[in-house]
Amino acid sequence: MIISAAVAAGLSGCAGLYSLPTVSQTATTQVMRAETGTVQSIRYVAVQDNSPVGTLLGAVAGAALGSTIGKGKGRILSSVAGGLAGTYVGNEVSKANAQELTIRLKNGRTIVVVRKGTQFYPGERVRVLYNGNQVGNVEPL
Repeated sequence: MIISAAVAAGLSGCAGLYSLPTVSQTATTQVMRAETGTVQSIRYVAVQDNSPVGTLLGAVAGAALGSTIGKGKGRILSSVAGGLAGTYVGNEVSKANAQELTIRLKNGRTIVVVRKGTQFYPGERVRVLYNGNQVGNVEPL
């Protein structure tokens, strides 16, 4: 069992070195248009997740932790306070950090794209992939 855990830990350490971008199954059958450009400016934004899962999990965890404090009515109040605090924290955690990129394309047009989980810099050259009229991805060159 210990050997299996050590092998799994060792292999998981290699995963970050060789990770590839992931695409959806439908992307393998679509033709996308690509344009190159330069990032002109960046604005950091938070994208709200519309799923209530983070908020609900936060509320439940907060109420559970609050119920371990006090006795009688004090325990009820601490459970309610913990639930409210957990709701707030869960809602904040469910927001994703993102960048709003203003990109000047090679053809002279300027577009604005919001990308989650990426890190771009002003002056960086990028490739913008379009899927129909929507931006499918923005990648550094």
